[in-house]
Amino acid sequence: MAGQTQSSVHMTPIARTYAFEELELGQTASREHVITAADIEAFADVCHDHNPVHMDAAYAAATIFKERVAHGMLSAGIMSGLFGEDLPGPGAIYVAQSLRFKAPVKIGDRLTARCEVISKMPGKNLVVFKTECRVGEKVVVEGEATLLVASKAKVSADSAANQ
Repeated sequence: MAGQTQSSVHMTPIARTYAFEELELGQTASREHVITAADIEAFADVCHDHNPVHMDAAYAAATIFKERVAHGMLSAGIMSGLFGEDLPGPGAIYVAQSLRFKAPVKIGDRLTARCEVISKMPGKNLVVFKTECRVGEKVVVEGEATLLVASKAKVSADSAANQ
């Protein structure tokens, strides 16, 4: 199918890629995901982090959270998807990420990941983003990310090669 890529799990349309020159200070993007028990279990399996606060409802009930909570890095992973598919999009490379976990994310929570361009480093093609994840109005994770973003010439060449 033209304009699409296929994986063994699902079909995902190839997203638009923003070149370094196209990104503007203050530009934002966001995406939402409802956290499920299956998400937590899959993440635990991939990361080999089966901490019972994530996996065992009875154990978690005796903690300060009173119920199972998602891994903090699962929320951060939603941010990775935002960068890789939305802004800047395919081809962007994560260079750095700082994170501050401010509140738990629980099964059934609708997580909104948001990024905002806060600075650009011409000559290096590095872009710094403010990052945050929210559940409702509550910030649950915040930080900054630095990504290497292709130049307009490189994005145009890659686009022409894929047609």
